[in-house]
Amino acid sequence: MTDLRSTDPADADEPAAPVPPRRKGIYALPNAITLSALFASFYAIVMAMNGRFETACIAIFAAAVLDSLDGRVARMTNTQSAFGEQMDSLADMVSFGAAPALIVYQWALQDLGKLGWIPAFVYIAGAALRLARFNVNIGVVDKRFFQGLPSPAAAALVMGLIWVVDDAGIKNVGRIDWAAWSAFGVTLYAGLSMVTNAPFYSFKVFGGRRTVPFVVLVAIMLVIAVVALDPPRVLFVLFCAYGMSGYLVYAWRKFKGKPVSVIATSTDEPDEIGLHR
Repeated sequence: MTDLRSTDPADADEPAAPVPPRRKGIYALPNAITLSALFASFYAIVMAMNGRFETACIAIFAAAVLDSLDGRVARMTNTQSAFGEQMDSLADMVSFGAAPALIVYQWALQDLGKLGWIPAFVYIAGAALRLARFNVNIGVVDKRFFQGLPSPAAAALVMGLIWVVDDAGIKNVGRIDWAAWSAFGVTLYAGLSMVTNAPFYSFKVFGGRRTVPFVVLVAIMLVIAVVALDPPRVLFVLFCAYGMSGYLVYAWRKFKGKPVSVIATSTDEPDEIGLHR
């Protein structure tokens, strides 16, 4: 097997490229986006306390969009920092852990009594465990997949249910058995799915490369157009499908006898050289 390391003597004489020091500063732009996501989740909680659940759901979806931007902006502007990483993780815990659990409890679970505590606590605990595991495994997880359901997707699943039911004009859902128990089941499912080992596609790498073909942009355009027709129902269906996709991938890999773990399963990523020995 060919050794990919250089054997040129000239290369051996050249000093290794210096590793840039880790930035310790606090940068305004990415952290401002993170704070905006945090405010959106705080606003969602306040709206839920006032019975405006549709507005609360939209605010959580806005927080998810902002959360997807802060890291990218930091990388594009070369303003990554340890402070920003910790800030983002703490904001995610509020936006996609505490806020959805409190909102769904206020919406339907409180009328179930202490039984309603179970899915709300499982959800918030699952989000905390999911974020902690993500931070620990960030260097060794296959970039094509998330290990467990991502917390923004879990929040979208719970908020999507609330948005669909509220948009249908159904109020006082805690007194409606099917609605309260639907909230119980979806919240419990989302909480437990965050701590499973099922591989959920990350959409960070397409076909082993980071760039995307033109047809992907066309597909994204069509999805946006379809979502615009009926945002509550279309988004809920999309996130339900995504929420089940990890288990389907897990079952398919099991059936084919392939590895089901997402810990360093990709061998074609330059960033993962040395993780497969």
